[in-house]
Amino acid sequence: MKAFRVAVVTAAQRVLAERGGLLVSLGFYLAVVSVVTSLWRAAAGAHGGTVVGYSAVALTWYIATSEAATVSLNIRLIEDIGNDIASGTIVAELLRPASVVGIRVASEVGRALPRLAILSLSGAVAAFLLSGGHGPPDPAALLLAMPALVLAIAVNLVAQHAFAGVAFWIRDARSTWFLYQKFVFIAGGMLLPIEVLPHGIERAARLLPFMAMAYAPARLASGHFEPTLLLVQAGWLAVLGAIAVAVFAAGERRLQVVGG
Repeated sequence: MKAFRVAVVTAAQRVLAERGGLLVSLGFYLAVVSVVTSLWRAAAGAHGGTVVGYSAVALTWYIATSEAATVSLNIRLIEDIGNDIASGTIVAELLRPASVVGIRVASEVGRALPRLAILSLSGAVAAFLLSGGHGPPDPAALLLAMPALVLAIAVNLVAQHAFAGVAFWIRDARSTWFLYQKFVFIAGGMLLPIEVLPHGIERAARLLPFMAMAYAPARLASGHFEPTLLLVQAGWLAVLGAIAVAVFAAGERRLQVVGG
C-alpha cells in the first residue's frame, strides 16, 4: 500500500508543478463545455424545454461533469502503454515486487486528481454562469457526483490498461485506443446522455462499463439522485481491475516464453 500511496502523491506533485499543462487542460475543458452545452441548451429550447427528460440547466451540469471525468485523464494513455510494452520498457517494471498494473494505475490516478479538482470547480462555476445563474438541479445528487467522478477516472484507467494489454500480442495499441475513445464518447455518455441513443443501443450502453466512466457522475450532477450508480461503478472497477491484472499476467508469461 505504501508503494501505491507514494505513486499517487509523487504523480500529483509533478502535475501541480507543471502549471502550464494545467492551464492548457483548463482552457480546453472550458472551451468544450461552452460549445457543447450551448448546443444542448438550444436543443432543449427547441423541444419544449427538455431533451429526453433533461432540462437545459440539467444538460449544462451534465456536460460540465462528463467532460471533467474524461479531460482529467491522458487521452492517449492506451497508446502510451502500448508503446512501453512494444519497446520493452515494461520489462523492467515487471521485475518489481509490486503489481505493475497497480503502480501504473496509482500513478495515473495521482496525475488525474489535481486536474479533476481544478476542472470540477471550474466546471461548477461555468455551469452556473452558462445556465443563467441556476445552481445544480439537486444539490444532494451533486454531492454524490463527487465520489462518482473519482470512481469514474479509476474505472477508466483500469479499463485502459486492460485494453492496452493487447500490445503484448499485436505490438501496436493505436487501433485499440481509437476504438476505445469512440466507445467512451458515445456509449460512455461523454458527449450526450445515453437516453438520447436509440432504444437498443441505449440498453446495450447500460450493460457496458463505459457508462461508469462519464455517464454515472454526469447523471448524478444533472439532478438525478441515483446512489446505485456508485455501486455500478464500484462493480465495474473490481471487474475491470481483475481483467487488467489477468491480461498483464498473461502478457508477462508470453514475454517469458518468446524471450521478449
